[in-house]
Amino acid sequence: MSDFSLMDAIECGIVKLPRVPVADNIPGTEMPKFRNLWEHIRARMPKKGRGKAKTLDPLSIPVELQTALEALYGHYEKTYHLWQQSGIKVPPCFIIVCNNTSTSKLVYDYISGFFRENEDGTATPVNGRLALFRNFDEHDNPLARPRTLLIDSEQLESGEALDDNFRGMASDEIDRFRREIIERTGDRRQAENLTDQELLREVMNTIGKVDRLGESIRCVVSVSMLTEGWDANTVTHVLGVRAFGTQLLCEQVIGRALRRQSYDLNEDDLFNVEYADVLGIPFDFTAKPVVAPPQPPRETVQVKAMRPERNALEISFPRVAGYRVELPEERLTAKFNADSVLELTPDIVGPSITQNSGIIGESVDLNLEHLGDMRISSLLMHITKRLLYTKWRDPGEEPKLHLFGQLKRITRQWLDTCLVCKGGTYPAQLMYQELADMACERITAGITNALVGEKPIKALLDPYNPTGSTMHVNFTTSKTSRWETDARRCHVNWVILDSDWEAEFCRVAEAHPRVKAYVKNHNLGLEVPYRYGSETRRYLPDFIVLVDDGHGDDDLLHLIVEIKGYRREDAKDKKVTMETYWVPGVNNLGTYGRWAFVEFTDVFMIMSDFAAQVEAEFNQMIEQVAMVKTGAVI
Repeated sequence: MSDFSLMDAIECGIVKLPRVPVADNIPGTEMPKFRNLWEHIRARMPKKGRGKAKTLDPLSIPVELQTALEALYGHYEKTYHLWQQSGIKVPPCFIIVCNNTSTSKLVYDYISGFFRENEDGTATPVNGRLALFRNFDEHDNPLARPRTLLIDSEQLESGEALDDNFRGMASDEIDRFRREIIERTGDRRQAENLTDQELLREVMNTIGKVDRLGESIRCVVSVSMLTEGWDANTVTHVLGVRAFGTQLLCEQVIGRALRRQSYDLNEDDLFNVEYADVLGIPFDFTAKPVVAPPQPPRETVQVKAMRPERNALEISFPRVAGYRVELPEERLTAKFNADSVLELTPDIVGPSITQNSGIIGESVDLNLEHLGDMRISSLLMHITKRLLYTKWRDPGEEPKLHLFGQLKRITRQWLDTCLVCKGGTYPAQLMYQELADMACERITAGITNALVGEKPIKALLDPYNPTGSTMHVNFTTSKTSRWETDARRCHVNWVILDSDWEAEFCRVAEAHPRVKAYVKNHNLGLEVPYRYGSETRRYLPDFIVLVDDGHGDDDLLHLIVEIKGYRREDAKDKKVTMETYWVPGVNNLGTYGRWAFVEFTDVFMIMSDFAAQVEAEFNQMIEQVAMVKTGAVI
């Protein structure tokens, strides 16, 4: 019986040494991203359990979670083969701790495989993304003895984790379990009438034990079921996919991996070091209480349209809900540009190299090198199929298979010219559904871009609220970063600032002779629907500016301005949507005036005269817009 604290036990070597992320290849962050993975994915994970959540797609889990799984799995794969070479009869165990039963089922299906229900009622098998954890063979038949186990309240109640053939394949181990029940309780009836739930619990309790029901288990996905009372000594890898509010909870979960496999002394009369690699659990070896100082009260102001004195400066805009694009079905071509490029970087997929280290001992780099083995032809087929089924298929109809060859040609063109992998990322990561959908969006935008002027694009308006206006702005805020507007230039009394750039933009806009009115899109209601990966998002541009470009006061140009200092991949999708869909679609309506879009992107902060540079760039931007014919896109 040991009364040591966890840190004492680690320092004495009587448990495994946990290794947590201490560095990664994403610059400028205080903590490695995979140290506290949940903070980066929580908004995109289901909030409810399986019983209350809608149908969810396992392949749509966040990219960062997929990368964390791949990185930790890559190291597990090496450990697995090392154990095999050493003659160890049971596999190492990889455990994943989730926040609720929806998340646990998503992760379980993603790594082990699942059946996807089709519209006609049939089911298509989808094999797991992590080969050693698959519960299906190469012919998509379920394995009688699973490699991955889902342990949560709903699964224990249903007993669905065990295949129908499990009792036959594991008959010897089940007989041993029956004998143990009789020896322990003397109840032969209980031993003869074992339920699937009892068998499932026994599988969990005997993981890592030779000739027992849990012998074949390589991965366990759980929901708070492994915090205490589970004593497997073969756990080598742990991934947290939940919030960890206290260090005590971190210690409880990590503690499930710290039971040593061997307590034999080496030739120096010491224990050989054993490691447990951990991602997603913000365990701190030197945690101390943090005292939060009291916060002073903040002044609040009311931001509103100044009516009626400034009503002449009102700006109206369409509330777009979607777009209608008529794409050709004969000869397909694509026009790709700089915004068609997709850069896979650790910033969007998660760190490709994570250094795990303990308080002592060796460190290890978790990387994605095993993804470099995928053939480009396999990736091409995957992206083309995804493109055909998601972009060239009308609801309720079959995909247009006669276009597969043309789409494959265009996809190959895009892969050759527009896919850039940096920072240790790999093209194989386009197998992640979210990244595959990003690629499909770029390819489709290129095809649509080649049709500008031939096939009209129409903006579809919100049927219940088609028009927005500065007239309805009215809210309070305590933000101290704000700009009091010129009564001759803005309908709204304050601009709430998100950066110093925006303050300087307000100054320049109010002083420019061609600007008739402007407004910041804050609680204004101007939203631009666009696709980023697998999800539909809403983009809020920064400003609307009314510009006199020579057509008179009755036909001012509505210029949407985006101020962007650092351009991430989602900024490309926003710009492509504005230029390819929103602006042409609204201009084709003919009822909301003329619209154009510009991005303010040059990094003037590093220049000596920031204000002068902004003003010069603004003048150049206005002149360019004034020179473009009606309906053009900047």
